Amino acid sequence: MLSSGHRVRFRYTKRGHLRFTSHRDLARVFERALRRAGVPVAYSEGYSPHPRISWAGAAPTGVASEAEYAEMQLAREVPLATLHEELRSTLPAGMDIAEVVPAGTGSLPDRLEASTWRVEVEGIDFSELRRAVELLRASESVEVERMTKKGRRTLDARAALVDIRLHGASTSGVGPDAESVSGASDVPRVDDCPDRVQRYGIIVMVVRHATPVVRPDDVLKALRVVADLPTPEVARATRLEQGRLDDGGTIVDPLAPDRAAAGTR
Repeated sequence: MLSSGHRVRFRYTKRGHLRFTSHRDLARVFERALRRAGVPVAYSEGYSPHPRISWAGAAPTGVASEAEYAEMQLAREVPLATLHEELRSTLPAGMDIAEVVPAGTGSLPDRLEASTWRVEVEGIDFSELRRAVELLRASESVEVERMTKKGRRTLDARAALVDIRLHGASTSGVGPDAESVSGASDVPRVDDCPDRVQRYGIIVMVVRHATPVVRPDDVLKALRVVADLPTPEVARATRLEQGRLDDGGTIVDPLAPDRAAAGTR
C-alpha cells in the first residue's frame, strides 16, 4: 500500500540509553537516518530548508517510551513496507519504528490527550508506597514545584492524574522482567534479590496532558508530599501509550482513525 497524499504517521520507541537523549538530539538522529536510507522526505522552502517532520507529544529527557508519534511529508509516494524497513535498518538500537500508516484527516497532536506511564521505584518499602498512592488518590489537589527555564513553577499534579495504581514485583505483565516494555535487559531482576522485593514497586498512572505538562517525576513528588516519602533510590519511567481518553478513562490508539481510513487494521 502507498502512503496517502505523501504524508505518513508513525509510532516509534525510545528505549535503553536513548532515554537520556534529548528530543532535539533524537530528531537529529532520525534526520540522519533518513538521509542514509535515501528516504525522499519533503523539505520546507526558504533560506534554511528543513525536513517536513512534525513531532507530537515527545517524552521528556530521562524517560523511555513505547509510544512516541510523528508525521512526515514525503516528496513522492513510497510503499509503506519499504519505508518501514528502510527506517528500521538505519535507526540506532532503541529507536524502533513500530508502525507506519498513511496520514488521514485530522490533527495527530489533537489525538494525544493523555499518557499511561509505568514507573519502577526502588528503595521505598512497598507498604509505604501503597499508603502514598492511596493518599494521593483520595486527595483533590496536590501542588508541587518544578524548576523551569523561567524559574520555579508550581503545578497541581493531582488535577492531571486520571488514575494511579501500585503493583508488586511479581505482578504479571508489569513486573521488572517485562523486557519488551522497558528495553532494559541489563537491569537486574528484583525477584533475584529477595531482600529488595519489599522495597520495590511498580506505579502505573494515567496522566492527562495538561498545561503545564505534568510528568511522572511530578507525580512522584506529589506522593512524597502527601505521605512524606523519602526520595527513591531509583525511579525508571516508561511511557506505555498515549492517545485520546474515552468516556471510561481508556486511552484510544491515535493511529486507529488513519488505519480505518486506509482500510487496514
